[in-house]
Amino acid sequence: MTRYWIGVASRDHVKAAETGGFCQFCHGREARVRKLSAGDGVVYYSPRECMGEGALIRAFTAIGRVRPGTAYHAEQSGCFHPWRRDIDYQPTKDAPITPLLGQLSFSRENQNWGWLMRQGFFEITQADFDTIAIAMEYRFTSQQSINSQTHGAIPTEIG
Repeated sequence: MTRYWIGVASRDHVKAAETGGFCQFCHGREARVRKLSAGDGVVYYSPRECMGEGALIRAFTAIGRVRPGTAYHAEQSGCFHPWRRDIDYQPTKDAPITPLLGQLSFSRENQNWGWLMRQGFFEITQADFDTIAIAMEYRFTSQQSINSQTHGAIPTEIG
């Protein structure tokens, strides 16, 4: 069964992950990426431009599907070896969260939705994932549009 997730990271970290075709959550903790399965949908929310500093972004900044394979330990620097999964990201635009707060199940009747974001990684509904994908102006091909009617906004098969 396909599941849907939000990861929280600064936009500069999200863009590095997008360029590298991977995801990692909560400073590379293994338990988070082990929850992912091939075909799962992942969307990143970025509160700021850079970790702990920089301009406020408060937007969804990347979206994609988990590739087949398993979690792996990456070699990033001498003492930092995060756990990752490979992702096929889709070209989209950033989508500010404020206009979506009344539509998303995790924020609609929850004024403390920001505390949920502080977890860094959490599961969402397919409807929430689809709402975010539409707000990010994901562009469907004709075949993907047909598939999206039965499989959600972002196709399970990428390519």
